[in-house]
Formats: sequence, structure tokens, C-alpha cells
Amino acid sequence: MALTIAGRTFQSRLLIGTGKYRSFQEMARCHAISGAEVVTVAVRRVNLTDRSKESLLDYIDRDKLFILPNTAGCYTADEAIRTARLGREVGLSNWVKLEVIGDERTLFPDNQGLVEATRVLAKEGFVVLPYTNDDLVNARRLIDAGAAAVMPLAAPIGSGLGIQNTTNLRIMREMITEVPLIVDAGVGTASDAALAMELGADGILMNTAIAAAQDAEKMALAMKLGVEAGRLAFEAGRMERKLYASASSPLSGLIS
Repeated sequence: MALTIAGRTFQSRLLIGTGKYRSFQEMARCHAISGAEVVTVAVRRVNLTDRSKESLLDYIDRDKLFILPNTAGCYTADEAIRTARLGREVGLSNWVKLEVIGDERTLFPDNQGLVEATRVLAKEGFVVLPYTNDDLVNARRLIDAGAAAVMPLAAPIGSGLGIQNTTNLRIMREMITEVPLIVDAGVGTASDAALAMELGADGILMNTAIAAAQDAEKMALAMKLGVEAGRLAFEAGRMERKLYASASSPLSGLIS
């Protein structure tokens, strides 16, 4: 089940967020139950300097979880670049989940800004994982700019709508082989996670689907199992689809 990004290997293909939980304690329990090894943290929304105050970082076991800073809340390439640099300067990581938002209401990404920021940060030695549209052409541009993975949305962030365009994800899976393809945003429940993995995604990053569930801890376990089941099904190769039925048992050798 291992996932390798930029030469670093993780045993879980589920990446998890830190926002919207009812408490830091609940967040920590969900992280543990999910089996995730990568947790994304919004650089601009955490207390990085005043260690006398409580911070979500106090509830992340850095011996077990790899912190992936993100540039959530950034609306220009320059903002995202500065935020990524801040995350590295305070010791979070030289990895970054890159977000450059182009529309405040939908939180759809700014493709031009993403490419620009990816190019700058990759040259500075960052491992860049950009959140992007399910757009093959822009994914190619991001890879050419130095992205270590591409992270297409399945549906708008926080919508829980599930996979809205399976065709685009299937095309991206077929055409992108240089770097991992990680579905990011829109997953609502375990069947969505399984479907994304069955389509060939290398991993899934999710937050709201777990944090906003009525029982977040049960959903964390459901997502863990959904990701694992979907990946196994993809590797196994599903049976051929047929228009008509065919007998499960052989027809030859029947007693007449």
C-alpha cells in the first residue's frame, strides 16, 4: 500500500487535514484512527511563534506524522511563496501543499498563479504539491514547473459532493505517470474515497469529510478502509463489464 512522493515513502495513501474539528483532542484521535502519516497544516492559521499559547501543533505527534504545510488563504502567487517560506523558516517543512485561490466563493485555484509559484518554490528546493483543477493541461504545466505531485479536486473544497468528473480523473491517471496523482477536495464519504482510488489515484487528501461527520472518529476509520479497499480493487483489476449476464458456474459437464 506504500505511497512514494519525492523519494519519501509512506505506508498509508490517506493524507489528512487539521481544520474544522470540534476540538484538538478529537482531531488527534481521528489522526490516529485514520492511519494517515501525512497531516496538512495551514501556515497562516496556526500559532507559530507564541509557544505559551495552545496550538494545534501541540496535538500532532511528529514522531508518527509528517507535517505538510499548506498555503491556504493565499490569493496570489507572491502570498503563497512568502507563506511557504515562512513555514520552512519556522521549522515545519520544506514540503508545501501549494494553494493559490482564484475565486473566494468556490475556492477554485488560480492556475496561472499556481504554475508561477510552483516554478519559484521548486527552484528554491521545496517539494511542491499543488492543489489544482482536474485539468490535464494545467497538470502538465505544473509538472514542467517542478511539481512533485499534482492534487486535482474531485469537487469544490468542503462540498462533500464526491467525484464529479470521473472522466477527467481517468484521463489524468492514464496520462500522468511521472509524479503521484493525489485527489484533493470534495470527498464526502468512504464510497467516494474508494471510487477515487479505484480510478487509479495514488492517494487522497481529505479534511471536512472526517471533521464534519456526526461521528468523526468512525468516519476516520471508514475513510482508512475505503482508501485501502479502493486501492486493492484498482490493483486487482475489475472484471469486464458486460451488457448481458453470464453464468458464474461453467455450463459444460452438466448432468442431463
